[in-house]
Amino acid sequence: MRRRPLALLATGAALFAAVATGMPAASADDNTPIYLNPHYSPVERAADLVGRMTLAEKAQQMNSNIAPALPRLGIAQWGWWNEASHGVAAITGSTSNPPPATNATSYPVDLAMGSTWNPDLVHKVASAIGDEAREVMPNNKENLDFYSPTVNLGRDPRWGRNDETWSEDPTLTAALAGQYVNGLQGQDENGRLPESANGYLKAVATLKHFAANNSEYNRRTGTSDMDQRTLREYYTAQFRDIIESAGPGSIMSSYNRVNGVPAAASVQLMDTLARQTWGFGGYFTSDCDAVYEIQGGHHWQPPGASAPLDQYGRTAYAITAGEDLDCNGGYHDASNYGNTVPDAVAKHITTQTGVFNENDVDVSLVRLFTARIETGEFDQEDQVPWVRDARARLGGTTWVNSDANKAITQTPERIALAQQAAEQSLVLLKNDPVAGAKDSLLPLKVPAKGSYKIAVMGAYANPSSLFLGGYATYEGPSGVAKQVNPYQGIKAAIQKINPDATVDYYPGVTGNGQSTVDDASVAAADKYDAVVIVAGTNSSNSREDVDRTTLALPGAQASLISQVAARNPRTIAYMETVGQVDTNSFQSQVPAMIWSSYNGEEQGAALANVLLGNTDPSGRLPFTWYKDQSQIPAIGDYTIRPTSTTHGRTYMYFNGDVSYPFGYGLSYTRFSYSDLNVEKKVDANGTVHATVKVTNNGDTRGTTVPQLYASTPFEPASKERPAQRLEAFDKVNVDPHRSKTVRLTFPASKLAFFDESANRYVVDPGTYELRVGNSSGDVAAKADVQIDGTLKPSPAVVTAKPAQAGDAAQGIVQRVTFDKGTTIDPQLTVSMKDESIYGYITKGQSTPLPAGMRVTYRSDNPQVVGIEGDRVIRTVGSGVATVTATVHSNDGVASTTFVVRVP
Repeated sequence: MRRRPLALLATGAALFAAVATGMPAASADDNTPIYLNPHYSPVERAADLVGRMTLAEKAQQMNSNIAPALPRLGIAQWGWWNEASHGVAAITGSTSNPPPATNATSYPVDLAMGSTWNPDLVHKVASAIGDEAREVMPNNKENLDFYSPTVNLGRDPRWGRNDETWSEDPTLTAALAGQYVNGLQGQDENGRLPESANGYLKAVATLKHFAANNSEYNRRTGTSDMDQRTLREYYTAQFRDIIESAGPGSIMSSYNRVNGVPAAASVQLMDTLARQTWGFGGYFTSDCDAVYEIQGGHHWQPPGASAPLDQYGRTAYAITAGEDLDCNGGYHDASNYGNTVPDAVAKHITTQTGVFNENDVDVSLVRLFTARIETGEFDQEDQVPWVRDARARLGGTTWVNSDANKAITQTPERIALAQQAAEQSLVLLKNDPVAGAKDSLLPLKVPAKGSYKIAVMGAYANPSSLFLGGYATYEGPSGVAKQVNPYQGIKAAIQKINPDATVDYYPGVTGNGQSTVDDASVAAADKYDAVVIVAGTNSSNSREDVDRTTLALPGAQASLISQVAARNPRTIAYMETVGQVDTNSFQSQVPAMIWSSYNGEEQGAALANVLLGNTDPSGRLPFTWYKDQSQIPAIGDYTIRPTSTTHGRTYMYFNGDVSYPFGYGLSYTRFSYSDLNVEKKVDANGTVHATVKVTNNGDTRGTTVPQLYASTPFEPASKERPAQRLEAFDKVNVDPHRSKTVRLTFPASKLAFFDESANRYVVDPGTYELRVGNSSGDVAAKADVQIDGTLKPSPAVVTAKPAQAGDAAQGIVQRVTFDKGTTIDPQLTVSMKDESIYGYITKGQSTPLPAGMRVTYRSDNPQVVGIEGDRVIRTVGSGVATVTATVHSNDGVASTTFVVRVP
């Protein structure tokens, strides 16, 4: 679902319009303020509410993490900064960093969920997180904005926050994180609210960090430099796709500059791309405190400005670029939106878009309060199903943020879901027979009775409390009691099969940072039928603000694996890490290796089920596992394509050797792909349909992920096209010795590349090679498809910046509140299917609409806004009205709405 843009905007000149008449969409009790009347749309209600505030009150409402209460208007205090990346993790409680939530369910981190390659499962997990959020938030209806998910791409394994990413690939990331947004917000997998939601969002998801914020050492003061093709095709493509498929409620801008411009003040990123080109209809929040960093870290002096921006200038430039909310609880000084907006308005600061004024503030406030109204905050609680359902699940208990809550929201159903997700995230990297044996080491074969001994080793195998990754809930004693670490999980599972089996734990490594191999652990290794070594990383190795300088396993863990494997050839290495680690020193010594990122509170039970074959390992790598970190460009280098001195990045462009390719993962059974059938010829505006037969050639039921890639063998090297790109995938279960036909489809427009000279996407005509396999490194079957034609110039997104007569001369760009008896210039922008844009873009960049395109207008309340003749929009009376602008062309129709408030 693409949320309808809060089009508080306009287009100019010579647009054709049609007269529209009708009755108001909402009828109101004269004694009920519009903002409290649910018969009006959320944006109409927000416009009415904002119009009742003073400028000083408006400014205070633009601060995160706490916006103060306004009792005279019945507005409660609202905390915008909450976290729920892999479970409810933080709940705003003050103006400082929000305290962690206590004892919430902890699911696998994003990168682990990325290795599931299962959008359906992600939707289920996110829906459960949204339910739990409703249970733990104040009154089950406040503070329902969550700064999740992180959708920056895992383009460098050294990035300190790789556990927060979903993958290195825009298509996979959008497919998975889009379902996170849908689930958290209460939408179905097609992005629509079900009828049972009664029109209300369960919560508000925030995509972060927009954009190209993939290195910690310079994240607040650095610049991410790249050409426009790389920006559009790689660093922002997943944002675009999630906006189109899931309609996230908000987006967080990043700290860094992009090509020299702070993201928090970037008109191109927030307005031109997100809103006008892709149709984003929610609000923007800064990272905390990215608005401060415009001045404090970047010392930014905009082109044409006489000096770097001060605290008032940074506020004016950020808001006019589209930064609606100032998260002011991070790296900050004493200034914020709340105490600078009034003075900045009084100073009449000329920005990159116009003159900063109160109308700009109104536009942002309407976006913010629309989101709050959409969650049901201002309506009767019995009309908001999410409130009713949360209270029913709590059974009359009021949740408290301490261990006194007894972890009541960690229900058996949620724990089971956390385990299911953890099982599907596990990637089997290697599974060879031990010397002299016929079968692979895994799954372990535990006899039902008699002697069987297994050792579990490593500092991460049996901790008193699990490391759950960044932005995790705090687990008190009640929460820890529900965790299952690897040793506990393995012991319980093996002894369930054979009560007489021995499962012992050894530390494996000792010392600060696991710096020393424990000789006693190594000496004991040959006494066991198998040894499982659990190796890992934690926040001391990489985290927010800290990148890794090496991919080596921290401390002596790699040495432990080598030494144990030399004593016991039946050694299994399980690595639970922030991302790729260097396995070169022990890879040839161990017959079996498993990887996941931080795998949630049920990681031990999940690992045990995979080790014992109760669950077929179905995880697939969501990133390229490079052979050596020396092959990778410097982490601050944001180029993707190879150069004369670099190998490039990701499976799409990297031209060096890899240990494991993107999409790689083994199963306990044997799959084959055959009979890839694709239409021979498809128009650039059509859909590519492919089918492939997936056969399970083994004796056990298994799960596989057929992956469809496209390449352009007809293009010359000078075009710098990727070796291949993921276009479609599916996750399927197949019974032994059976086959399934899997359908894989994608729009042919996904094959387009961004043409910088034309400033639009272009599909190269030619014969594309489609490849299907188990990974980007496997070509099990291939077929050709001829793509002809060009993308039709059909309108895809329409937005507006409505202004009234006389505004242009004053530098006023857009407004919500209009004078009575004035004409309105809607200042429409039209984005086409190829992402070219026309109409009003920003100051000095407007382009006439294409020839033959016409626009019609309709007002839902002619008593407030009338349409005169064929082109004049005029305010006629007090109230609110929604104007619909519809763009017609020979190749399609698109529309937008904007709200007009007349005092």
